[in-house]
Amino acid sequence: MANILVVDDAAFLRMMLKLILIEAGHEVVAEASNGLEAMTIYKQVKPDLVTMDITMPEMDGITAVRGIIDYDPTARIVMCSAVAQKKMIMESFAAGAKDFLVKPFHKDRVTETIAKVMSR
Repeated sequence: MANILVVDDAAFLRMMLKLILIEAGHEVVAEASNGLEAMTIYKQVKPDLVTMDITMPEMDGITAVRGIIDYDPTARIVMCSAVAQKKMIMESFAAGAKDFLVKPFHKDRVTETIAKVMSR
């Protein structure tokens, strides 16, 4: 299973996602509450996968994805947002994200997406 970094400015949503991931057999190795923290923590823990919120203080998720991909072009990042706007999804993929999850999280969709991205 995967070592995962969960990034979201909402502690409740990080906890929700963490529970789904742990139940699916993954290990949440770190959490971050903004894109700036995510970039720093990514370099420290080198997770197998990152779940990344888009709208956050300090640094948004799309900017953080670009930074992580610059550092590690092989990074696996799944974007998470309550806003499923086509423009944001396209920007996420252009930045280097591998997939996209819409909030609120649905257990089956989360586990399927993580499995799909990890198998690539």
